[in-house]
Amino acid sequence: MGSSSSSYAPKTIYLDVDGKVQKVVFSGHCSPCDIKELLCSSSNIPRNTAIMLMDPEGALVSIDPTMPTNSPNSLYKVVPLSTGQIGEKEDMFQNVLSQVADQFSRAFRINELKSEVTNRLAMLEKRVELEGLKVVEIEKCKNDLRKLRDEMTSRGGGRVNCPCKYNFDDGKKVTPRRDVPNYPKYTLSQETIEALKKPTFDVWHWEHNEMLSCLEYMYHDLGLVKEFNMNPITLKRWLLAIQENYRSNPFHNFRHCFCVSQMMYGMINLCNLQEKLTLTDMGILMTAAVCHDLDHPGYNNTYQINARTELAVRYNDISPLENHHCAVAFQILSLPECNIFANVDPEAYKQIRQAIITLILATDMARHGEILDSFKQKADNFDFTNEEHVTCLKMVLIKCCDISNEVRPTEVAEPWVDCLLEEYFMQSDREKSEGLPVAPFMDRDKVTKPTAQIGFIKFVLIPMFETVMKLFPQIEEIMVQPLRDSRDHYEELKQIDDAMTEESSFVITLRKGL
Repeated sequence: MGSSSSSYAPKTIYLDVDGKVQKVVFSGHCSPCDIKELLCSSSNIPRNTAIMLMDPEGALVSIDPTMPTNSPNSLYKVVPLSTGQIGEKEDMFQNVLSQVADQFSRAFRINELKSEVTNRLAMLEKRVELEGLKVVEIEKCKNDLRKLRDEMTSRGGGRVNCPCKYNFDDGKKVTPRRDVPNYPKYTLSQETIEALKKPTFDVWHWEHNEMLSCLEYMYHDLGLVKEFNMNPITLKRWLLAIQENYRSNPFHNFRHCFCVSQMMYGMINLCNLQEKLTLTDMGILMTAAVCHDLDHPGYNNTYQINARTELAVRYNDISPLENHHCAVAFQILSLPECNIFANVDPEAYKQIRQAIITLILATDMARHGEILDSFKQKADNFDFTNEEHVTCLKMVLIKCCDISNEVRPTEVAEPWVDCLLEEYFMQSDREKSEGLPVAPFMDRDKVTKPTAQIGFIKFVLIPMFETVMKLFPQIEEIMVQPLRDSRDHYEELKQIDDAMTEESSFVITLRKGL
């Protein structure tokens, strides 16, 4: 029980054992077991009996040397625990253990939930980051355009005042002014779907939204949306941007763009090009046709070069308009919301871009003889597996579509002649006022509709289409023969005009003689 000479002062407690007061003295060196043994021996309680001490208020007192002393008036009561009570205590202990285990289990489930929430948050943060990058890119494009506009404005003092020149102040046009919901997708009838595949399609009966829906249908029908993994909404936005970046010229306008694109779609179907060329080739042909005259100012390359316009200076007099059409096309495609090739592999996109540029540049009529001669050399032994041959064919196809109005029925083709002459006359009038050379075929005082068309049909259109006919004989009846009929039609008109001119001259001479 410890030495009485201990430096710890003995501690005295008073117990109530079965109603009798017991005094117990122990030192600070005692252990809890020693105290329990002392209590059992002094209280006549069997040694293997579990006991506990209660204070007068009934609170449990710890059996160890730190227990506070008391007085005879404040006795600790010794309470032996029966087997049942011990069982209850054990049950309570087990219950506490179960509760603790349950709490741990819940804690683990919370960790699982926390892990799942963390993963979801990470995914959301990634999406937000991607959307943020997209917004940043859009803002960057806008800032670049603002800088360009400011730069061009600062240089404005040294530029000739020529409204036909492209002005970067119009850069805002690149983004569609209308949102997609205002561009409904029309349900095309089966009759329209079939007519779209033929050169006889009447392009004059359609409004802009209807033409947009027809172009959208062509991309879906040819499998281009699936091939290039295009977002259908992006395709709509791109077509809107294209339409709004064609000017309201008499001839070089959005309807002309649709004309050329529809003829390309018709030739693809008529010549079964799906069996000869790849889907990538189809996409290049259609996209080049859609973009080939973007932001045309209504004044041709000859005027640009002679007037030393900004476009001519920028492109060193080399196909200034066609280079500009390409630049605007890829400016539109650089907008994330209009990039129909956004999901194409970068290396594949690089090749697609170069191919589209090649085709648009081929529409410069100054290169007509060069391109046609190259194609004639390949036509007799054409090889669809030869990349150079296929590129040359695609160049000739877009040229055919670009100047194909006379392939169409007379009632569809003839209004286009009036539109072209109106645009020619606007240019020649301007050239006269600015002291620039005037081409005879544009001079309103010298040209007539028959004289404008006969030479063009005989020496440009028929030779080119007849060369294509060597590869695709099926176009003779549907495309080449209408050209021959159109030539004959205008030759008859010229004979009538010549006869009327001769008769007028005779009458004037007769009157002078009288």
